[in-house]
Amino acid sequence: MALIELQNVVKVYESQAGTVTAIHGVSTSFEEGEFTAIVGPSGCGKTTLLNAIGGLDRPNQGHIRIDGVNIVDLKDRDLIDFRLQHIGFVFQAYNLIPVLSARENVEFIMELQGIKSSERRRRALEALGSLGIAELANRRPGELSGGQQQRVAVARAIVTEPSLLLADEPSANLDSESTAGLLRLLQHINREHGVTIITATHDPAVIAFAARRIGMRDGRIVADERATPA
Repeated sequence: MALIELQNVVKVYESQAGTVTAIHGVSTSFEEGEFTAIVGPSGCGKTTLLNAIGGLDRPNQGHIRIDGVNIVDLKDRDLIDFRLQHIGFVFQAYNLIPVLSARENVEFIMELQGIKSSERRRRALEALGSLGIAELANRRPGELSGGQQQRVAVARAIVTEPSLLLADEPSANLDSESTAGLLRLLQHINREHGVTIITATHDPAVIAFAARRIGMRDGRIVADERATPA
């Protein structure tokens, strides 16, 4: 069944150069448990589309339904609560808080959810352990390699057991070995836990792991293919 449905989604930005339409009337859906890569050249609209699906950027037109809820119609506070409960994010720049340890970064979203400290700590250590970095729990981001920081970011994204995981260029700052490790983790999350994953990427290694590949150009979907993932 479709977990996510987009109908005629349009996103327009105003700039000094004039009006820029980043997404042109996109309509598509994503099935529960799918691993999808949104691909295309820089500026094609893939990150804007990902941000719209995640409720980080409101479209100017159209509907985005996640598990039956039209997130476009939600008030700001309700949208924040919906994201906290249903969506995990992995950002290109990691977005870890520099003054917090790895464990505290993973706990952060749970703290916003109001989960008690003992439970937050247990789940954070468990998530870090599942990614093979439990021994780094007390280190701050500046003391970690890029691959280790990305694993912390993944732990933070999955610790709340979201139904949807969005990853924007997750391999952009990683070497080939770290990228391979990250992809194995995402594949495990997708296959073993049934988490729906959508990633915006131009990395062939990431694309190879996706069962579905959506091609974008100039804010429009120009290809939609399914393939056997790596």
